[in-house]
Amino acid sequence: MGANPVLGILFHWIGGFCSATNFIPFRRIRRWSWEIYWIVQGVAAWLVAPLLVASLFVPHVFTILRNSPHSAIGYAILFGVLWGIGGLTFGLSVRYLGIGLGYAISLGLCTAFGTLIPPIYAGTMGSIVHTPSGRMVMLGIGVCLAAVVVNGFAGWSKEREVTPEDKLEAGESEYSLLRGVSVAIFAGVMSSCFNFGLTAGAPIGQVASRELQAAGRLQIWHNLPVLIVVLWGGFLTNLVWSVILILKNRSARQFAGQPGHNPMRAGHLTGETMLHVDPRELIQRIAPGILAQNYLFAASAGIIWYFQFFFYSLGQTKMGRYDFSSWTLHMASIIIFATLWGLAFREWRGTSLRTRVLVSVGLFALIGSTLIVGYGNYLQTQ
Repeated sequence: MGANPVLGILFHWIGGFCSATNFIPFRRIRRWSWEIYWIVQGVAAWLVAPLLVASLFVPHVFTILRNSPHSAIGYAILFGVLWGIGGLTFGLSVRYLGIGLGYAISLGLCTAFGTLIPPIYAGTMGSIVHTPSGRMVMLGIGVCLAAVVVNGFAGWSKEREVTPEDKLEAGESEYSLLRGVSVAIFAGVMSSCFNFGLTAGAPIGQVASRELQAAGRLQIWHNLPVLIVVLWGGFLTNLVWSVILILKNRSARQFAGQPGHNPMRAGHLTGETMLHVDPRELIQRIAPGILAQNYLFAASAGIIWYFQFFFYSLGQTKMGRYDFSSWTLHMASIIIFATLWGLAFREWRGTSLRTRVLVSVGLFALIGSTLIVGYGNYLQTQ
């Protein structure tokens, strides 16, 4: 199976939807502190799902990892650790800015660094910009970054217009543009390391390709073992930080039902708005049914999150020579669906027509950027 940019774009859109959707189950978690549900989803997203899915599609996964160059595994883990730092601060950017704007700024910067640095480092940027197809791809990347700027202006306008009551009802009780943008910039730069990790782990994919060929399997699955290794690094970072918070906040007993708080929603102690709070719940242990639901929702968030990169790995194999543009397609798709979720949760309620127009322009520009990048890849295949 060769290059197929149309199919590649479809895979990237599905992956973007999964990424933008993984925060939704968190909104249903009740009376757990952030570090508790974060590490539960992390085990599902970074350990269980990658190994399980790769074992289903790729034969002899552990043999592949043993036969892969140690340097490739080491660098993939290292970039995974750096990406994990970005992932932690990315969660804070969503907490301070909301889903729509938090995704837009963090992932916009992640798009720029993650897309452009690999070809620059490889010395292929000159040959790319000297072809019509390459220039079309670069145009799409430029449109994507311009759309991020538009979304940034929309967020600035929103902060001036939305009342504290509206922010509270939308689950943005800690909304702060200055703090959120600062965190989002750092998160965007560090999150781009995931793409570097995939590049560093390419020799692992080559070993997997030989195993797939010997077993008569499709080559489209060869990046799944690479994901396992990069995600090990991300899990290490998040595990260390979660353990630090658990020890600091003495929240370990929340795993067994002690009540905590949930900063993703307006009512920090319950995960619901204060209008629906029973005061007795603030001190009572979490009921077994609620506790089971918390584990289910946190694990669901992790599994949904993993599938963004499952589909990313499939989409990358379909983009042909300009597979570096996959990162732009993936990031743009995430921002598109995150913006739509932000609208669905009425994060932009109470804003002016100007602000809503800015959001709409940014959204359509992002959609256009994915089509332009896809067309550039199509030209290359011709």
